[in-house]
Amino acid sequence: MSTSPPPAWPDERLSAGAARLATRHRGHFSVETVQQLLADSYRRLAEHARVHTHLVVLAERLTAERLDALAHTQTPDPGGAVRVFVCGHNAGRSQIAAALLAHRAGERVIVSSAGTDPAAEVEPHVAQALLEAGLSGGDAYPKPLTSEVVEAAAFVITMGCGDACPVVPGRHYLDWSVADPDGAPIGAVRTIRDDTDARITDLLAALPSA
Repeated sequence: MSTSPPPAWPDERLSAGAARLATRHRGHFSVETVQQLLADSYRRLAEHARVHTHLVVLAERLTAERLDALAHTQTPDPGGAVRVFVCGHNAGRSQIAAALLAHRAGERVIVSSAGTDPAAEVEPHVAQALLEAGLSGGDAYPKPLTSEVVEAAAFVITMGCGDACPVVPGRHYLDWSVADPDGAPIGAVRTIRDDTDARITDLLAALPSA
């Protein structure tokens, strides 16, 4: 049986990541699917990233999230329903919300965040405000919204992305009107963090599956 040739990697270092992901998802996704998603993730991130030395690592992480979302779509786990937070740049509001929900809900839910037009990096004051709350934002990075993640989501919570936010039939949508921390002083970002945390409290109370 013939197989498709591997993609023309935009960076040859991606081949090692493809091998790791293919091994992890053996029996669920073909090697070709893994390779195509990894190459696509790299290209999507490369459109916005400033630090190109990080692209290979981040592309593998984004691909892993997309593959996990695909797997969840194929075999849903009612106890781990996905909540995805979407904002314009995925550098502030959606990062804060995702970090807070992941911390407070633990393994009861799967949490993701993304942007319709992702920035190059997370806002420094956002990372600081999260650190002050005992949350490590060191691994956070802005990433593009992909169809796999939206289709796996039970709830899509939009935060200021306007008409660019996706609408997928059958998904539950909430829109949170939260101030934008872009360029805001640390005091204002702390207020945004606390406002978001209050909304997370209400979300957890209203969603028994969470």
